[in-house]
Amino acid sequence: MEAKGKENKPHIGIYGRRNNGKSSIINSLSEQDIAIVSDVAGTTTDLVKKSFEITGFGPVILIDTAGIDDKGELGKKRIKKTLESIKLIDLAILIITNNIFGDFEKKLIIEFKSLDIKYIIVHNKSDIQSINSKTASKIKGFYNDEVINYSTITNQNKEILIKKIKNTIPEKSYKTPSLLGDIISYGDIVLLITPIDAEAPAGRLILPQVQTIRDILDNDAVSIVLKEKEVDTFLKQTNIKPALVITDSQIFLKADASISKEIPLTSFSTLLARHKGDFTEYIKGTPKISELKNGDRILILESCSHHVSCDDIGRVKIPRWISKFTGKNLEFDVIAGLDKIERNITDYALIVQCGGCVVTRKQLFNRLQEAKKANIPITNYGMAIAYVQGIYNRAIAPFVDIPNKSEDYL
Repeated sequence: MEAKGKENKPHIGIYGRRNNGKSSIINSLSEQDIAIVSDVAGTTTDLVKKSFEITGFGPVILIDTAGIDDKGELGKKRIKKTLESIKLIDLAILIITNNIFGDFEKKLIIEFKSLDIKYIIVHNKSDIQSINSKTASKIKGFYNDEVINYSTITNQNKEILIKKIKNTIPEKSYKTPSLLGDIISYGDIVLLITPIDAEAPAGRLILPQVQTIRDILDNDAVSIVLKEKEVDTFLKQTNIKPALVITDSQIFLKADASISKEIPLTSFSTLLARHKGDFTEYIKGTPKISELKNGDRILILESCSHHVSCDDIGRVKIPRWISKFTGKNLEFDVIAGLDKIERNITDYALIVQCGGCVVTRKQLFNRLQEAKKANIPITNYGMAIAYVQGIYNRAIAPFVDIPNKSEDYL
């Protein structure tokens, strides 16, 4: 298992009607009383998340959801949360019982397929009634695999289900590729420019910086970490020529001036864009900044929730820089975490996504899928900053082949 940290654990959602035993299955798989179990339908009201270790595989996050057949006004809200949770997961387990497979289950499967989510169908309470041929035939038109009979009383087919989970979770959900493995070599020196300002967390580095340092070490290279004020003096006194320089996006211009042109330079955010984001879409979407018009609305997507400073990168600096670059009167909306996008996605002329260091790759892709389907241009914090500051080509050059690596925009 290569995933490191909570943000990289595969998320498995448990779905089905009320009282189908979703919570019981979570407790059975984890061998813990994680989820509340009751004979009363509709006991699970909010999403319940719990981390547990699958032997021989690694840690995963199980998400218990409300019944898809919930009723009443409150029930509608619970169903809405259940459907929204599909955007958070890497794998779905659909629970049926009593050979009932109908519109509720079909609706869930349609949602799974719309987001390219792999899913497993489990017939629970098989100690009372196993799946019959009629139900299996009905399911076959939606599911090309065998439905697993399961009992939380006898743990029937528990190992079969666990094996199925292991084999069905997409590898990209847990086998995270190296950030720099295809760029740096043994013994290379990588210089990291990390400003310590009002937005830096007290006593520690931000997650992308920590992830980058670890990846450099994993690739048997050398990491040198400096604040921006120390870069010029360090390079002059040591005559060291780094194989790569990675900077915080906010000081891209200063780094560009300090680092000679023959040394590759990029940003932590651009690195994350390639590592976890939809880099191809970002490459296509970033130059669309030049096409923004008066009155256009731009959506800023922050993957984390954090204390907002007076000069916040996503809420203040990026809107200011884009507005100044375009010379247009633009509207900006900011959504933090994985909160719902309230406006119609077609209201936006551009989406600017952060690096996504605290969410899974699947969550980030799902977050942007609606915009992609609507052909809304998408860019990334670091790539947008590099573009408006005139150093876009240099920022992406370590990762793409550019015929003319001048400072002109692509």
